Formats: sequence, C-alpha cells, structure tokens
Amino acid sequence: MAGETSSTGNGVSTAAIPMQLVGPLYVKGPVLDAEISVPLATFESTLFPSVNRGARITKHAGGIVTLVTDEKMTRSILLEADSVETIFNNREEILNRQAELDAVVAESSRFAKLLTINSEIQGNLLFLRLEFDTADAAGHNMVTLASDAIMNWILSNFSELRYVSISGNYCTDKKVSAVNGILGRGKHVVCETLISDELCKKFLKTDARTLVDLHIKKNLIVSILSGSIRSANAHYANMLLAFYLACGQDAANIVEGSQGIVHAECRGTDLYFSTTIPNIIVGTVGHGKDLPFVQENFKLLGCDKDAEPGENSRRLAAIAGAVVLCGELSLLAALSNPGELMSAHKKYERS
Repeated sequence: MAGETSSTGNGVSTAAIPMQLVGPLYVKGPVLDAEISVPLATFESTLFPSVNRGARITKHAGGIVTLVTDEKMTRSILLEADSVETIFNNREEILNRQAELDAVVAESSRFAKLLTINSEIQGNLLFLRLEFDTADAAGHNMVTLASDAIMNWILSNFSELRYVSISGNYCTDKKVSAVNGILGRGKHVVCETLISDELCKKFLKTDARTLVDLHIKKNLIVSILSGSIRSANAHYANMLLAFYLACGQDAANIVEGSQGIVHAECRGTDLYFSTTIPNIIVGTVGHGKDLPFVQENFKLLGCDKDAEPGENSRRLAAIAGAVVLCGELSLLAALSNPGELMSAHKKYERS
C-alpha cells in the first residue's frame, strides 16, 4: 500500500492506495538500459495486469527504446503598461538582457538555470514564459522563486511596467494547452518498440493490422472530432497517475502529462508502436520525496543519490514513458477484441 491511513498529530493524515510492482519492463536508451520492476499506485485495479501484459510482450520483443529529447520547467509572469508600444519596447530590452537575468536566477537558486524566454503581447499586457533547467527537482517552487526574483528585477529596472501576477497562466500549469504541447513542460519523452506478428497474436490476441486500424479510428479520427489539443491517445493519464502517486509526484500534473500522441504502423506483419509525451513532470528531490515509501520506490527504480544533477529525474521520466507505452499497447489490444475490456474489469473489480 502507498501509505497507511493514520493521523500525524497535526491535523494531517495519509490515505492508503493499493500499490503493486509491475514488470519487469526492459527499458533501453541513453538514459538507462535495464530490466526494472516499477511501482504503481492506483484504484484502477485492471491497470496492474494490463501494464504487466505490455511489459511482458515488449520484453520479449527486445525492449522499449526510450529517449528524453527535451527538458524544462516553466513559469510565466504577467506585467502591464499604459500602451502596447511601451510593452513592445520594454519587452525587446528585457529579452536583450538575458545575461543579467541569468545572474538574478543564480542568486535565487543553486540549481535553477534560465534556458529560454518566450513572450506574448496582448494589448497592454506582457506575458513572459520563462523556461528553466531544475536538475533533479520537478521544479514548481524553484521556478516560482526564480521568476519572483526576475519579476523584482524587471520592476526595478523598467519603471513603465507594473506587476499583475507571478503566474500568468501561460506556463501552463496543470491545464491542457497548445503551448505545452508545442514547447513542452517537464520532460519530453519518446518511446518505441517493434513487435512481431507472432508475439502480437500470442500476448495481445490480435494482429498489427487490426490494432493500427483501431488506433487510426479511435485515437486519431475521434481526437479530431472531439477537439483534443495536440493529443491522440487512449489513456495516458491512468499510467502517469499511478506512477506519480507511487513516486511522490504532484499528481495534478497528469493534466498536462496526459497530452501526447500514439503512433502505430504495420511493418509487414509486425507492429511498430510509439508513444510521445511532451509534458512528464517528475523529480527525485523536493516536497513529498522524503516519505519512506517514496524513497524505497526510488531505490527500486535505481535512482542514485550520488548521480550527476538531472540524471535521476531523467531516469524517472524514461521509466514513466515506458510504463505509459505498456498500458497504451495493452488497452488498444483489449479494445480490438469484443468483450475483453469489460470481462477484465469484472474479473479484477467485481470479484
């Protein structure tokens, strides 16, 4: 269980959530190359056997290649002035003084590093979307602290600008948005595997052509019809939530984390299957990470306290991406077989 229901004596209690190890998954790539059992915590009981099935078939297929292609944490600040001309002129000068902003950030944090500033002007409003490297922290508080320091520096150096908010919703924190899908927030993770026709039929009870056809009609076409924002997947959120809860992460970040696209194609009779997730927000230091069960799970996942800054958070993101692929693959296979989805829920949730 992911904790026991008890009181800490200060009005705070913990809630027990069923937790199991799934796998082992075989994850390979620049971040790690290992077979690893992964803790998941969820009330979605069918998730455990489903991810296990995805882990089994991908292991037999040679593993899941996983790449972390980008990483950053964002906070947007919001300022205003009397006119758009004032906003435009001040923005240009701010963007030309990043070296000074780098120094401001360095004074606010030992680990935060300012990477890029994206901006939007709306009338007399200026939105600055600040992107930071936050090492092994998810970085929510770190980037807010750094952004607060940047805001104070701007207000001290640009008298025509006025404070509106330290968070201007262009971050975009815990909301689905086009900007997060395009620019990313957290770790951008891409996973892929190639599964033979024999393995598809043995483990998934389907074939590549049937699964790809379902993916096109369910994930792609209906995502367009329903107005999904840069997203075409079956249930990323289920796996991410279970992983986040087991690893002491901010569970609300599954909102942007659930954005992402599945890609599947037939290669002869074999199945190529890939998941892209541009917004995996994870860390191994910070609030909630010192809980005993979280520390135990980090140890299981191979996180090393002596690792170079950023290595552990990238490792978590790579594993999370592989878990998502396993769950996506298994669910699409189940949906391609009439009655399988409901029979699984009846078996694991109504027994």
